Amino acid sequence: MQSIIKQTEAALFAGEVLDRETAGKLAGIEGSDIYSLMDLARRVRDHFGAGNVDLCSIVNAKSGACSEDCRFCAQSAHHQACVETYDLLDPNAIVARAKTMETEGAHRFSLVASGRGMDDAELEPVLAIYERLRRETKLGLCASLGILNEAQLRRLAEAGVTMYHHNLEASRRFFPQICTTHSYDERIATIQAAQAAGMAVCSGGIFSMGETIDDRIDMAFELRDLGIQSAPINILNPIAGTPMEAQPVIAPLEILKSIALYRLILPSARIRMAGGREGALRNLQSLCFMAGADAALVGSYLTTSGRTVAEDIQMLHDLGLNVTNL
Repeated sequence: MQSIIKQTEAALFAGEVLDRETAGKLAGIEGSDIYSLMDLARRVRDHFGAGNVDLCSIVNAKSGACSEDCRFCAQSAHHQACVETYDLLDPNAIVARAKTMETEGAHRFSLVASGRGMDDAELEPVLAIYERLRRETKLGLCASLGILNEAQLRRLAEAGVTMYHHNLEASRRFFPQICTTHSYDERIATIQAAQAAGMAVCSGGIFSMGETIDDRIDMAFELRDLGIQSAPINILNPIAGTPMEAQPVIAPLEILKSIALYRLILPSARIRMAGGREGALRNLQSLCFMAGADAALVGSYLTTSGRTVAEDIQMLHDLGLNVTNL
């Protein structure tokens, strides 16, 4: 397997892109060769990436009672998970959290709202919050509000949002096994509408839902075809009351191999470590940044808690990595 790694290295540093056949061969790497693959991914990141680690944070601005049936999600009304349910949080509370995250070292901040999407009336107070955030913070502003149309997305951009988050979640082949209430093409249409509205798009998915490594690779190529600039990688945190509560979590080295493959397929995109990394990677969590990752979601997630921002920043400094400055 060392030969295919060296061939891939030569091709990528010559400006070629990784093809699907070669990615499939690299996916077959096992044992100590995984560390060689990770080292290549790290060097590709250092060559093609931004040269620093970007930190983003979120607020669960509207929680629970979601009409969609995503099998991994505690917020779905179709499942029996114990999750807090509320409508849009008080704007002052959202702005206060954003300022706290900015003080602690986050560079970007996003409102995340449960539900399929928002109608125009629901969007109005959200726009007002973003206008406040633009005035009162220096944070890069992101939004994760579900399926919206281009006109709505343009209004978000006008309010100061520069990046829209909308995950593919899985490969096209595997997606029907995790969600039946909307289609893969609807997700792609929202991504393309956000791009047409002038925003960058943050889109990735969740590992360890029962998919194969080929599914993970196929999703990465879909992201590349869509021109995605930030690809969040979540690892399933099985939550009681969801259909995936007993789903086994894949081994840490398999996760690290998959992260490395994402870097090779998406050499200049942000590979953003998000929810589930602490539990799934355990003591190997820091190695995701030696496997090509260069961004992270910090602080609390939607329905689970992460580490403190200070702990993540210390980990990055211990690795000798530069953290983005606002």
